[in-house]
Amino acid sequence: MKLDLSGRTALVTGSTQGIGLAIAVGLARAGARVAINGRTAERVDSAIAQVRGEVPEAELVSAVGDVTDEAGTERLVAALPEVDVLVNNLGIFGPQPAMEISDEDWRRYFEVNVLSAVRLTRAYLPGMMRRGWGRVQYIASDSAVVIPAEMIHYGMSKTALLAASRGFAKEASGTGVTVNSVIAGPTHTGGVEQFVTDMVGTDLPWDEAQRKFMREHRPQSLLERLIEPEEIANMVVYLASPLASATTGAAARVDGGYVDAILP
Repeated sequence: MKLDLSGRTALVTGSTQGIGLAIAVGLARAGARVAINGRTAERVDSAIAQVRGEVPEAELVSAVGDVTDEAGTERLVAALPEVDVLVNNLGIFGPQPAMEISDEDWRRYFEVNVLSAVRLTRAYLPGMMRRGWGRVQYIASDSAVVIPAEMIHYGMSKTALLAASRGFAKEASGTGVTVNSVIAGPTHTGGVEQFVTDMVGTDLPWDEAQRKFMREHRPQSLLERLIEPEEIANMVVYLASPLASATTGAAARVDGGYVDAILP
């Protein structure tokens, strides 16, 4: 099965590290021209070098900009006015006792995790619909369905992404544009390594620490390990490809069986 995105331009938000960087590599391998997004030129340049190290022939674009505010988004869209594949990956997370989450924290999680994605969808979806082809994706989380007690504000934001994704899929109905969410399970990134350490301590070697974390804090996982970013990227690249033309309005799970349901 060949996933061919030659001639397509993709924008991946928050793509200087972790899942976003893995998605950028995957899209580049499929032949897409990939715009790497981050808040500083230094981080974007570093990420471009990493992607090029994996895919020497990659066509890459620097898309520096803070998409968490309107001005930053406007500058990015002005520099990159059309994309064929939009992957809304940017997101923040962190544990916080439920009763200590302030109004400011609730707003920040909504602004960063939800509104940034909605704003970019409004910017790029109309052009995709006019051209009759496009892919919009939202990187959601198992936390959208199984709200974590230690970070319900994060879970709320990911649930909101599922709603936004389904709604925009209806807006794009019949146009050749698909809109989907990817429900990522607990994934091995630098931020998650720190989170695991915070939860289980620093006494164990990493492999034992992550498995202890999964047993004690994510026991629903059928993998019983963290997912690697490349495993999330594989689903994103497939959904971005022409082969996924009949999949829209969906919430595709790459969660290691974490969500205990027979339906998506």
